[in-house]
Amino acid sequence: MASGTTILSHVNDSGFWLVGKYLGLTEIQTLKSWTVMETIIALGGFAFALLFSFFV
Repeated sequence: MASGTTILSHVNDSGFWLVGKYLGLTEIQTLKSWTVMETIIALGGFAFALLFSFFV
């Protein structure tokens, strides 16, 4: 239900900094990978919720 809030998260997200520092990425690299990952998660959650709505 809240997966749409994760799309295009930015540098104010604590997960952004945690992943970036843990993997040793620069801010630009982290922004590119984090944005793609969060967008995939958000769209996947939307697709699941949409499919689930057809059966319930």
